[in-house]
Amino acid sequence: MSAAVALRADFTAAMMRALARSSSDANQVRRLLALAAIYEGGTRSEAAKLGGVGLQTVRDWVLRFNAGGPDGLIDAVPPGGVPLLDDAQRRALAQIIESGPIPASHGVVRWRLIDLAQWVWDTFAISVSKQTLSRELRAMGYRKLSARPRHHTQDDDAIPTFKKNFPAEVAAIRATLPRGTAIELWWQDEARVGQKNGITRRWARRGTRPSAPKDQRTASAYIYGAICPAEGKGAALVLPRCNTQGMALHLAEISAAVAPGAHAILLLDQAGWHGSGALTVPANITLLPLPSKCPELNPVENVWQFMRDNWLSNRIFKSYADILDHCCFAWNCLVDQPWLIMSIGMRSWAHG
Repeated sequence: MSAAVALRADFTAAMMRALARSSSDANQVRRLLALAAIYEGGTRSEAAKLGGVGLQTVRDWVLRFNAGGPDGLIDAVPPGGVPLLDDAQRRALAQIIESGPIPASHGVVRWRLIDLAQWVWDTFAISVSKQTLSRELRAMGYRKLSARPRHHTQDDDAIPTFKKNFPAEVAAIRATLPRGTAIELWWQDEARVGQKNGITRRWARRGTRPSAPKDQRTASAYIYGAICPAEGKGAALVLPRCNTQGMALHLAEISAAVAPGAHAILLLDQAGWHGSGALTVPANITLLPLPSKCPELNPVENVWQFMRDNWLSNRIFKSYADILDHCCFAWNCLVDQPWLIMSIGMRSWAHG
C-alpha cells in the first residue's frame, strides 16, 4: 500500500471546521470535516468513515486540498459537450433569423427549424437536428412568438417619428393651458362585439380537439373605450354604431372622468368620426391624432384583446340586450382593477 500523503501545514483542524461552518456546499463541508479529523490526529480510516467513502477517495481529497486549498474540495462543473456552432456561426444564424426568409429564394414566408437546419448545412456543412437547433436558438434568446399585426401600407418612419416628437406635442398643448394645470394622458378606441363571436385558445388534453359554441347571427354593439394608464382609470359607453354623435357622447363621458382642474390629452386614431367638424370637444380635452395605420401605438387595442380573451369570447349572445349586458360587465370588471389598466396601458415612450 502506498504511503499516506501528508496534509499541507498552513491549515489546522479549527480552521477546517470554521470553513465547514461557513460553507453552503454540502460536499465541501463533508470533505472539510473529514480532513479536520486527520488534522486532529485521527487515522485515514476514521476520516473515510466520517466522510462515508473509501480510503482512496480520502487520498484524492487530500491531493485536491493540497493543490487547491478549500476550493479544491468543491466539485467542478463538468465542461459539457463541444457546441456545434461557434460564436461567429451563431452571429450569422441570428442575422439570417432577424432578416427573415426571402420567399422566392427560400420557398417559405417564415423560418421553420427544418429550414434553419438546412441553412446551417448549406452554409457551414454542419448537420444539426431540429431538437439541437431549438436548444441553440433558445440559448441565444430566441422564442417562437406571435407576430404583432402591422398595416401593410404603414410608413416605416411613422411610429419612431411620432414617439420622438411626442414630448414636443405635449409641451405645445401644455403651453396653451394655465400654468400648473395637471395633464392626463388618455387613449381612446372602439371595439365591435357581436353574435359572430371569437373563439380563443383553452387548456385541453394533448391529442384532443376542444370545441366552443359559434353563433352565425349578426347583432352587434360597439364599446367606446378610453383609459388613463397613469391613473388606472377608464371611461366607456356601449352604443349601437360608430358615428360623430356617439363620439360626442363618449367625449362627454371622458370629460367627466378627468380630475377636476386637470386637462386630458386624448390620443386616438384618425377615424372619420374622430375628426369631424361637427364633433363637440369638451374644454378639458385636447385631441391628439395618432399616425394613420399605426394601431400598435394605442394600448386600448391590447385592452380589447384582454377583454375578449377573458370575458367576451366563447359566448353565445341571445340578443342585442344580452350583448350590452356582457359588454358593460366586461368593462366594469376592467375598471374595478386599476392596476390592470396600468399594466396593460403604460408606455415608456409616453410616460417616461
